[in-house]
Amino acid sequence: MIDAIRTKVRAHESISREEAGWLYGVAEDADLRELATFVRNRYHAPNAATYLVMAIVNYTNVCVAKCDYCSFYRLPNAKDTYLLSTEQVCQQIDVMLGLGGTLVSFNGGFHPKLRITDYAKLFGEIREKYKGKVDFFEFTVAEFMFYCKVSKVSYDEGARILAESGTRWITGGGAEILDDRFRKRHSPLKYKVEDYYTAQKAILDAGMGSTATMVIGFDESLDERLSHLERLRTFQTESNGALPSFLCWTYMPYNNELGGSEIDSASYLRWLAVSRIYLDNIPHIRTSVLTKNEDALLGLHYGADDFDLPTEDLVTTKAGARISHEFDTILASCRAQGFEPQHREPFGLRGEVTLVDLEAV
Repeated sequence: MIDAIRTKVRAHESISREEAGWLYGVAEDADLRELATFVRNRYHAPNAATYLVMAIVNYTNVCVAKCDYCSFYRLPNAKDTYLLSTEQVCQQIDVMLGLGGTLVSFNGGFHPKLRITDYAKLFGEIREKYKGKVDFFEFTVAEFMFYCKVSKVSYDEGARILAESGTRWITGGGAEILDDRFRKRHSPLKYKVEDYYTAQKAILDAGMGSTATMVIGFDESLDERLSHLERLRTFQTESNGALPSFLCWTYMPYNNELGGSEIDSASYLRWLAVSRIYLDNIPHIRTSVLTKNEDALLGLHYGADDFDLPTEDLVTTKAGARISHEFDTILASCRAQGFEPQHREPFGLRGEVTLVDLEAV
């Protein structure tokens, strides 16, 4: 099996879903690293890795989705709910700027009293204030879907409203495991898989950028994980390669209804490698310093080429993530793995990617 897969990969042929499952469950670790690195090197210089410093600003914890894996949300009228003012959001952005950050990703709950035009106004005010200093990821696909629905507008109309207000990116966040069996167990009030991709297509059709994400380590089966990758690869083909990157991170099990235990780093790295090999039509695979800390940099040997240095994110820290601002130490760990970290522009993953000369690899 490994010889058949290796032949496919070296011939730039896509592996099958069944072969991806075999790689995760059976393949030797050394073979996974070899194949993932081969695919990585088709797109990127072998000994380089890109990164940026960013903040995830959680503007509200009010949410009616009631996902059992979330440690962050509070239902409306709970005593510890909050909704940040524009001034408070700016204070958090200023902290990030002081730490060398260049990108803010907004991420909050499903607040039933807010509408998509409220967010277009908020994002516009903040964007104007920090013009030339900060770039923004405004919303996740999941939030976009909810606010279109409560605002009683179609996804196409909602995307038009945001695009015309100046929004450039809506990330693929809120995907978790894109399999309807998983979603029925853990987030039945959120959305179904095809609805998610209908919304993401509307975002792309409106001229905004988006990304692909995945969270592993809940109670999902291997089959459910593979369904996520398979549907994503199909969407990437259907959208003519519109998604520049795939970020995989790990579920943090503390202070929530679902509970459980953290997935070990070895399992995370194996899945990262399988993702790099299987998602051969997505240029960038991003490893998660947010949830795996310095172990995430081992992912550069398993097909990843990019990572974030986060300054804050209440969603994951409430669930047990540990954020370090010792960025020099993290970058030194990157160099210790044999990769030279290169700071990139916030939207530096977008656009055409020139394939590396295979004869030189």
